[in-house]
Amino acid sequence: MSKPKGYPVVPFKDTLFYVYNKVGSFSAENRAKAISEKIKSLYENDLFAPDSLKAIPSDISVDIVYKGDLILMSVLNADAASESKSAKEIAVRNLNAIKKAVIYQNENHSQLPKRLGFTALLIFIIGLVLYLVSKVFNWIKFYILKNSDRYFKGVKYNNINLLAAHKQQFLIMRLFGVIKVIALIFIVYLSLPVLFSIFPATEVYTTTLLRWILTPAKLAVMGFVGFLPSLVTIIVIIIIFRFSVRIIKFFFEEIKNENIKIDGFYNDWAMPTFNIIRFLMFAFMLVIIFPYLPGSDSDIFKGVSVFVGILFSLGSSNAIANMVAGLVITYMRPFKIGDFIKIGDVSGEVIEKTALVTRVRTPKFEDITIPNATVLSSTSTNYSANTKQSTNGLLIHTTVTIGYDVPWKDIHKALIDAALKTELAEQTPPPFVLQTSLDDFYVSYQINVYTKEPTKQPRIYSSLHQNIQDSFNAAGIEIMSPHYSSLRDGNTTTIPADYLKSDYEAPSFEVKNKS
Repeated sequence: MSKPKGYPVVPFKDTLFYVYNKVGSFSAENRAKAISEKIKSLYENDLFAPDSLKAIPSDISVDIVYKGDLILMSVLNADAASESKSAKEIAVRNLNAIKKAVIYQNENHSQLPKRLGFTALLIFIIGLVLYLVSKVFNWIKFYILKNSDRYFKGVKYNNINLLAAHKQQFLIMRLFGVIKVIALIFIVYLSLPVLFSIFPATEVYTTTLLRWILTPAKLAVMGFVGFLPSLVTIIVIIIIFRFSVRIIKFFFEEIKNENIKIDGFYNDWAMPTFNIIRFLMFAFMLVIIFPYLPGSDSDIFKGVSVFVGILFSLGSSNAIANMVAGLVITYMRPFKIGDFIKIGDVSGEVIEKTALVTRVRTPKFEDITIPNATVLSSTSTNYSANTKQSTNGLLIHTTVTIGYDVPWKDIHKALIDAALKTELAEQTPPPFVLQTSLDDFYVSYQINVYTKEPTKQPRIYSSLHQNIQDSFNAAGIEIMSPHYSSLRDGNTTTIPADYLKSDYEAPSFEVKNKS
């Protein structure tokens, strides 16, 4: 029987041995190439241990194994028959040839210095990149801080300052610092697979590190791609609702501007009603969008939604009460912005009405916030309701008490003269006097005067009182307690000297002898 053709095992330049037989569908030539590649992997392993090469017999062959798990080749009985030797002898020969060749290559052509050089170069490049990236971040931070007045103006909603400028700058800088740290860590992390790939012993970690990043990234990308149809649906729904809200807003603005009039629907109801409709539409839109959100059908998402709903229900009872009260107040129309009102003990001009509170500015420029629930449960007085041009105005009044010895016609005339001279008082309709009571020692006279400046009542009352004093003094009428008048004996009148006659003399004391 002729000897079959042998195929050389040449991992390096020289042939180590030949392979003559195939194994199943694995030809002798393919076996030789596979063995050569495995021997090369031993050479590329910088931690190669020659003593870890063993010849281990099995039932049908003798295997050359490295560290108990890497089978370099198997010597079969057919291989032994081709060389007229035992499988054990061939396995030992090949093992020694492999060991000798790998040791020789490591001693004369070792790649360790080259790999160490590549490692040092790569570490230098990574350090340089980290330095440059850090410099770029620092330059951006310096530029932002230098122009902080331009970029940090605080966060405001209407007239409410939600976030001060310096707080906004602090938060942005902290966030910027976190982004910088994340970027530097990400650069180092991406550099590790390249470092590990230099050495065969650590090359296996390259795939692991990349998998830790690529697997979540792949899942995120695939999840986003799968979410795209739902995202398009959500965008279409939002666009439809936005245009619907704009159309409804235009309609209510026309009602507010009185370009559209509806019987029984006041123009100051327009915007509050629009806000209610907008809120309901927004809630309805969320209900429609909810099933299209990723994870909306998960138990965790449902549990969080229920938990948030319970917290909102338990913690917002007062807020909801104020919101409902604000809604009721809106449609009751007890007052408007700019009206001068009185709620409980608080009097002032309404400067703001929100869903939760009403803010009133007193004549002393004190801004008082009143919860809408308190406004609804209290009695409110609107001094501005009848001060329009088509009405007579607000009727303000004050009372003086004068004794029966003074003719009431003289008092009426003095009071009306004082009212006509009062600042910001209306001349038409004319002021009038009411006698509100006939008491034991005096009569109560109430002067009534119209004004269309309800926000300036303290000033009007002060002017009216001053004029009453002047008018009564000019008429020779004392504004004083009748009790004092009846007991006066030798006392000078309380009327100022400027209003008295030049020949006025204080009465003398009356002394009576009771004997």
